[in-house]
Amino acid sequence: MTVRSTFYTRSLESYPYWVSWLTGKYSSHVYVSRHEKERKGKLMKTLENAVVVVTGASRGIGRAIAEELGKGGAKVVVNYLQSKDLAEEVVEGLLKNGASAAVAMQADVSHADQAARLIEDTIAQFERIDVLVNNAGINIDQALRKMSVEAWDTVIQADLNSYFYTIKAALPYFIQQQSGTILNISSTTGQVGLHGQANYGAAKDGIIGFTRTAAIELARYNVRVNVLSLGAIDTPHMWSKVAQEYKDAVVKRIPLGRFGTPEEVALAARFLIVDATYCTGTTIQINGGIYMA
Repeated sequence: MTVRSTFYTRSLESYPYWVSWLTGKYSSHVYVSRHEKERKGKLMKTLENAVVVVTGASRGIGRAIAEELGKGGAKVVVNYLQSKDLAEEVVEGLLKNGASAAVAMQADVSHADQAARLIEDTIAQFERIDVLVNNAGINIDQALRKMSVEAWDTVIQADLNSYFYTIKAALPYFIQQQSGTILNISSTTGQVGLHGQANYGAAKDGIIGFTRTAAIELARYNVRVNVLSLGAIDTPHMWSKVAQEYKDAVVKRIPLGRFGTPEEVALAARFLIVDATYCTGTTIQINGGIYMA
C-alpha cells in the first residue's frame, strides 16, 4: 500500500515515458494537446517549391521517387553515395520535367556526420526542408550461422541507423517550421523473414518500430512519419544477377503475378507525402499481395 501511495504522489515527470503512456497521464515533456499549442506549420497540400531530400536517389526506387516528386514542382536534393554521374543525370531530368530546382549531394548517410552534413547543406542552399525520404540501403546476404559481425553491423548501420541520423539532423528544422513529412522505406522481409537476411530483416522491421515512435513524438510539431514496406520491386541492381528460375518462383507466390515497379512505389510515396494528411505512423504494403497485414 505504501508503494502504491508513493507511486501516485510522485511527479509524472520523474517516470519514464512509457509510464506516462500506460497511465494516460502525460507530462509536459511528452504530450501537448492540439488545443494547448497553436500550430505554426500547415499540412502539405502541394509539392510546388517544397524542399525534398531523397537518400539513395541516383537509381532504382530512390530515383523514381525523386522524379515523381520533382514533377510536382519540388526542389529535390538527390543524395548519392558513389554514383555521381547517375545522380547528375537524375538532376538533369528533374529540371527538364517540372522540378523547380534540383541538386546532387554526395553523402554516406550510414555515418552520422555525413548525414548531418547532407541536411546542413540542404538548409544552406534552400533555407528549409519539407520532406525527407529515407531510402538508402544495402544488403549483405549470409546464412545466420555464417554471418560475420561485420556483415551484421554494416547492414544495420546503413539500413537502420542512417534513418535515425538523417531524422536527428533534420528534426530541429522541422520543429522550427512546425511542419514536415518523413517517409521511410522498409521491406516485407522485416515482417515475414527471409533466409539469409537476418541483418536486413532486423533493420527493416526496426524501421517500422522506429517510425511509429517517431510519429507519436513528432505529431505535436505537425510532422508526419510513415513507411512504405516493399515486396519484390523490379530494379536492375536488385534482380539482374538473380537466376530466372528463382525470379519465376518468386512471381508464382505473388497474388498479382508480377513484380512491382519503382514508378508504382513512387506513386504511393507521393500519396503519403502529399495526399494522406491524416496518416502518421502508417505502414503501407507495396507487395502485390504476397504479405497482407
